[in-house]
Amino acid sequence: MQHRIVVLGAGYTGAVAAGRLARRLRPEDVTITLVNAEPDFVERVRMHQLATGQDLRPRPFGEMFAGTGVVLRLAQVTGVDVDRKTVALLDADGAAELEYDTLVYALGSRWNDHGVPGTAEHADEIASRAGALRLRERLSGLEAGAPVVVVGGGLTGVEAATEIAEARPDLDVALATRGGLGDWLSPRGRRHLRKVFGGLGITAHEHTAVTAVEAGHVVTADGTRVPAAVTVWTTGFAVHPIAKATALEVDGQGRIAVDGTMRSVSHPDVYAVGDAALAEGPGDKPLRMSCASGIPTAWQAADAIAARLTGGKAPNVPLRYFNQCISLGRREGLIQYVTADDRAVRAALTGRLAALYKELVCKGAAWGVANPTIVPARRRRMVRQAGSAVEAVETAA
Repeated sequence: MQHRIVVLGAGYTGAVAAGRLARRLRPEDVTITLVNAEPDFVERVRMHQLATGQDLRPRPFGEMFAGTGVVLRLAQVTGVDVDRKTVALLDADGAAELEYDTLVYALGSRWNDHGVPGTAEHADEIASRAGALRLRERLSGLEAGAPVVVVGGGLTGVEAATEIAEARPDLDVALATRGGLGDWLSPRGRRHLRKVFGGLGITAHEHTAVTAVEAGHVVTADGTRVPAAVTVWTTGFAVHPIAKATALEVDGQGRIAVDGTMRSVSHPDVYAVGDAALAEGPGDKPLRMSCASGIPTAWQAADAIAARLTGGKAPNVPLRYFNQCISLGRREGLIQYVTADDRAVRAALTGRLAALYKELVCKGAAWGVANPTIVPARRRRMVRQAGSAVEAVETAA
């Protein structure tokens, strides 16, 4: 009897996990079913590019998984019963049920409006392809001088604001952030970010909390109304709600509690990866929701499942960070080097070289979805070597 592995979600983590499992297990021993609502891969890290009118390369799963044995099931996941070990689906033929022996939960996350009034009605998001395409249409219809406000000063907000300002220099782009601009960066990183914002004409509303979004403006905590023909909301992510409705042990946000191999601590037949997992990194700190966190968790889960099914030893490789890669439009970038637990260090790569570095990272992430055989240790060595080279160049300068 073949062991039935079902992977829910084909973002970076789900697709990587499915492909890696297929390359580590024999098709006569297992079936691997990848459930996803869309037939092609979405490069989520490029949604700010899509929103500004850039066309992305199509990546159909049929081509990416050709010859691997991974079976794509086009369907929406509507529920999971971890006691019966079934998944409820909705596809073109209606409601259906899929049984599993091992489940990899990779449904990821969505945008998070934090309950701010008017956000759902008046703000745009770029956490999904559909959202990025809606924003693309809205931006293309704006006349010169129209105000655009990006709310949220994290990586997504900074990338969105700079991409929009570069693509549409005729617009009045602003960013509102609760803290200081780039306050998580090193001094060198903050200086470069301010320089790029200045060069692109982006207004930074620092230490500004947006408490409401209305037609034509946003409202801040002190009652100020900031004009906004378009509001882009980038204040973090919320995990898919299905896990919270199951018997799985989850945290307050709905992330699945896992051990070091990404195995559910309450249901050993379930593994969670990416934004859906409450995984701990160095210092017992939860990993942040990001592609940088998600792909290593997919490696970990796939290798652990393969080891357990073949009688091997499940790996438990420490998860850590090396850098934060930020695109600042197409011509500028910022690579902030960090400690293992994601705190900025002095070294940072800036300018055109950083933009090229980030582009290579994005291309590498997409390549890794279809070629998930590179082992984590080798990848970590490559990143360390790149970081050492950059630090050496900066020291010499």
